[in-house]
Amino acid sequence: MAGGPLAQRRTAEVKKCAKILGIEAEVLDIHDGELLPSLENRRLITRLIREWKADVVMGHRPNDYHPDHRNAGILVQDAAYMVTVPFFCPDVPYLKKNPVFLYFEDRFAKPSRFAADIVVAIDDVIDKKLAAVEALESQFYEGGCNGGPELVPDTGNAAAVATRKKDVRRLFDSRFADTARRFNLQLAGWYGADEARKIKYAEAFEIGEYGRMPSKEEIRRLFPFLPPR
Repeated sequence: MAGGPLAQRRTAEVKKCAKILGIEAEVLDIHDGELLPSLENRRLITRLIREWKADVVMGHRPNDYHPDHRNAGILVQDAAYMVTVPFFCPDVPYLKKNPVFLYFEDRFAKPSRFAADIVVAIDDVIDKKLAAVEALESQFYEGGCNGGPELVPDTGNAAAVATRKKDVRRLFDSRFADTARRFNLQLAGWYGADEARKIKYAEAFEIGEYGRMPSKEEIRRLFPFLPPR
């Protein structure tokens, strides 16, 4: 599946995820594999961040295997300064306080490795996160753009369907568990050594240097589930 039918299906899946997570979501009308760091898109991202009056903006780093991920990272990086410039996109009020811009964890090493500046425990919400992964069927259950019929069992074979769903769930379960293992030292800095040893699942973020550089006290306010110190 591709083109319009896939776009409509992906949008429906995102709405399902939003319901699971209890959030609002918006899908931009840009074709898969065709996102470019153009002036038009820089204005679009800048306007959206301003309209949301964002405190925190999260996205990919600008070094990634997928061109859409890389270009999304560049666009957000460019917006990290432009959201505060009064005469850029003057039709939307500029932000007087720059948001904190955060990058998602990745394993790419060039030109620089990911820095785990903020690491948070997600044990309490791991089931909800995995349910959102399962809701993105066209992306993960069916293997995304590199997937094919060989990955998808016949719907009449309940055991095979259950096995495939379990495989997808196990992949992301292990990913979040690996983050907790890799960055246990950083978890200890936020939660204390005793609590860090109990944490099974975590997410990590790098602070983008073009946005606001928060203190540890502000990070705890932005992530209120972190324990006070």
